[in-house]
Amino acid sequence: MSTSTPVPTFSDAANSDLKWYRSPIDKDVLADLMQRNDLKGWLQTVAHLGLFFATAVLAYMAFANIDANNWHWSVPLLVVALFAHGTIGPFMGLIAVHELQHRTVFKSKRLNELFENVYAFISWSDYIWYQQSHAKHHQATCQRDYDGEVRLPVRFSIKKPRVWLGFLAWNPKTTWQKLKLVWDHAHGRIRGDWYSYVLPETDSALRRRHRNWARTLLVGHSVLAVIFILSGYWFLIVVFTFGTQYCSWLGFLCGVPQHYGLNSDVPDFRLNTRTFTCSWLPAFYYWNMQYHLEHHMYPAVPFYNLGKLRKAIEHDLPPAPHGLMATWREMLALRRRFLAEPAFRYEPQLPTRDDIAVTLAD
Repeated sequence: MSTSTPVPTFSDAANSDLKWYRSPIDKDVLADLMQRNDLKGWLQTVAHLGLFFATAVLAYMAFANIDANNWHWSVPLLVVALFAHGTIGPFMGLIAVHELQHRTVFKSKRLNELFENVYAFISWSDYIWYQQSHAKHHQATCQRDYDGEVRLPVRFSIKKPRVWLGFLAWNPKTTWQKLKLVWDHAHGRIRGDWYSYVLPETDSALRRRHRNWARTLLVGHSVLAVIFILSGYWFLIVVFTFGTQYCSWLGFLCGVPQHYGLNSDVPDFRLNTRTFTCSWLPAFYYWNMQYHLEHHMYPAVPFYNLGKLRKAIEHDLPPAPHGLMATWREMLALRRRFLAEPAFRYEPQLPTRDDIAVTLAD
């Protein structure tokens, strides 16, 4: 996300001073884990996109069959289908785009780029900016002077009614803000220090690509919306044009834990990035980014191998809560502590050398 906090000049020289700690792993094991698998890539993308379009079709069919005779089943089905469709929506954006930008989903660079554009178009994602921003986030994770993508402390609110409206249904303000941002970018207007930094005025070619992509989003979705209306299928605007902008509850629950409550300015991913484990369905939606610590340590490992990476280096990592309920219970306890003691600093429990020795012996 963008930020208005001034960000000092980032340079390769400054970044080279960061001596990151990475848990030791056998080179052959790591090389094997870094292997990309097209079959697994296809299974994920086809199933992910397939679920999005399947729930869209189900919602459309329920809507098209609403009348006086069958409203008793079509209306509940519509609500359920829209909820399921909206739930996967947030993961169509920067989660899927994120992994494809790492170029680890498929062996082919072209396939990664193709699906990156498909997901970015469906979700109205600013992937040109994100390419630049996320590279810097990985190079200098949660370093105040160099990482403007994640600024600690992460803050969130769950008390406002409009927040719950976006979680469980649709918040028009969110859609309006998204459209306004894309409109501004389509006219070359860049706001915010971090945005301006990763898309510098001196790089006219990058700015042009960014502007043209915003125009592609506006023109492409507008043309499709007109086609939907003229063909009599206007409800497709709800499930496609704006299908990624409602029911954000699961995306919120999965995404906030990544760095919440952790530490700035430490060159150890174990102290600034969180992993949790979960059942297969959230993991599928989330492209295995619950293994976020492992992803930051070894970003060249494809998402479908992160569980194996976790097992290979688990003896050197903090314990991971299992399930979103346990994860949020831990986070909310930290939140209460932070509010009660502003000077409190949380450090995850790291294994001692003795702990590691015992684990390896077992």
